[in-house]
Amino acid sequence: MASVKTYLTKFKSFMILFLSPILLLPLIILVPNKIVRCAYVVILMAIYWCTDVIPVAVTSLLPVLLFPLFKILDSKEVCIQYMKDTNMLFLGSLIVAVAVERWQLHKRIALRMLLYVGTKPSMLMLGFMFITAFLSMWISNTATTAMMIPIVEAMLQQMVATNAAVDVCQGTLELSDKNKAGEFPGNQVIFEDLAAQKHEDEDTKNMYKAMNLCVCYAASIGGTATLTGTGPNVVGLGQMQELFPDSKDTINFASWFGFAFPNMVLMLVLSWLWLQSFYMRSKFKKSCTCCGLKRRSNEKVIYKVLQEEYKKLGPLTYAEINVLLCFALLIILWFSRDPGFMPGWLSIAWIDGKTNYITDATVSIFVSILLFIVPSQKPKFNFSSQTEEAENITKSSPSKRFHDYRKFLATVQASGLSEWLAKQMEPLSSVQPVIITLVSSCIVAITTECTSNVATTTLFLPVFASMSRSIGIHPLYVMIPCTMSASLAFMLPVATPPNAIVFAYGHLKIIDMVKSGFIMNFIGIANDAGNRLRFQLELEFVQCLANPNYLNFLAQRGYFKDKAFVNYLKYLLYWKEPEYAKYLKYPQCLHMLELLQYEHFRKELVNAQCAKFIDEQQILHWQHYSRKRMRLQQALAEQQQQNNTTGK
Repeated sequence: MASVKTYLTKFKSFMILFLSPILLLPLIILVPNKIVRCAYVVILMAIYWCTDVIPVAVTSLLPVLLFPLFKILDSKEVCIQYMKDTNMLFLGSLIVAVAVERWQLHKRIALRMLLYVGTKPSMLMLGFMFITAFLSMWISNTATTAMMIPIVEAMLQQMVATNAAVDVCQGTLELSDKNKAGEFPGNQVIFEDLAAQKHEDEDTKNMYKAMNLCVCYAASIGGTATLTGTGPNVVGLGQMQELFPDSKDTINFASWFGFAFPNMVLMLVLSWLWLQSFYMRSKFKKSCTCCGLKRRSNEKVIYKVLQEEYKKLGPLTYAEINVLLCFALLIILWFSRDPGFMPGWLSIAWIDGKTNYITDATVSIFVSILLFIVPSQKPKFNFSSQTEEAENITKSSPSKRFHDYRKFLATVQASGLSEWLAKQMEPLSSVQPVIITLVSSCIVAITTECTSNVATTTLFLPVFASMSRSIGIHPLYVMIPCTMSASLAFMLPVATPPNAIVFAYGHLKIIDMVKSGFIMNFIGIANDAGNRLRFQLELEFVQCLANPNYLNFLAQRGYFKDKAFVNYLKYLLYWKEPEYAKYLKYPQCLHMLELLQYEHFRKELVNAQCAKFIDEQQILHWQHYSRKRMRLQQALAEQQQQNNTTGK
């Protein structure tokens, strides 16, 4: 009896945590309506609050998860009671990042990957850059840099010490040979050798500079690859949703990753080549041509340092396994929620007309809550994250900073500043969109060197969005490159925290960062140009798909028999649909794509009468769109005139 009581006491928290929602299930099964489902959530929260089985701050986040899950309210309506949906997404990803950092899972991943990469200086730098960028995709750039730099420093110090020892050994052997030959007195040469040991050669200085810079550069570059990787991405998403509320879920984790990840990989490779050519040219040549004693000794020392650091972590713990599984679950759920080119799990039950109940924020909060439930120690069942950490995150979260920037954005819009600036830029309508985007990206990249990247994004994006609408180009064509350009802060220590951390170690001067950072900015802006061109071509292709004659042309040539081609068209129509011009025939195009997969319908399309009917429908649709656009422009002009009158 005593053992049963002890067992129940030990697992009391888990029994309350899991049995409470199960015992309350008959409520929502017997009476399936929103009121009862809401009561279910309220009662469950009351039980958790009274028993304190999970932290109070975490229990208060349950509506963010359960209201969209039970289709009581969609995620954006729930999140706005706490903060913006995008800020909630950032908060959830921040909690996951804190769990990864607490159990040093990021350090284990970094060291293990470095051991696989190899110990040649050039390959080691590439390994440091890719590992830093990968970690920066999921946790903050500052935390990634602060974790990687001590590893770099320990490795470099051991390498310098080994070089000195090898030089002494080689000098002694050479001295012995020369003394035997009677060329020099021994004492004179020994003094010269000791003086040489005190002098740090130029190659070593450049090695320190290159290895330090590669970490801070990779942290800034890696953050651009995911939607939650860095602040400007989250701010850009929030402004897109606020400025274009009818844009539905055009930008989410999967769509952003598909665009930004290839850009990140290419920029990392170009950055590595630049740092190799600028700082480590001689080292690179030596590592490729010679295989002497010093090189072998360095490689052994580097490998030994990495092995010792990895051994300090010990074996993989139970908590690390659970955090790793939760981290993998988060990534899988983000990618599979609504990939666009195929139905995601969101379409199973959480889409009602134009309402998407679950967003990426819902997923991040689900995994965050899960981290406070899964055990960290198998026998004791302590939680992977603790109450104190939850309270610290919710009190000092960067989401509060984003809330302040949101107020700033509202002020800019309410004052009419963004609209006024956009009107001044109307003469740019005669300039090529590529030039406009290039100039805008340069302005953002220069500004972010002196100000916070989040503040830069918040200031410029409303202006660029208004400008793009006034001169008739797609807002995303300007907003996405400018959002990514806000992370191109490479020239100054004050530009971003990773730069400041690296600069604080004392191996770099400001002029060193300016020299290498200027070319890095150029690489970043030029690298975005290829993606902008691809985006523009796909956008023009989608506009062609709005014309049924073009669909007829593709159908007659049998393109729609290819499932992969049809899925690609669906992907383009899904992601590239300009929501501010939603009166075009994009929804009808999707419907036609479904019909064109049937042989009978493809044969009918070849019929001349059918083609004539489609042409007439296209003309009617275009006339309707033109009338609607004219009304919108008139309403906008009247509103502007009214605002001017009120201001006077």
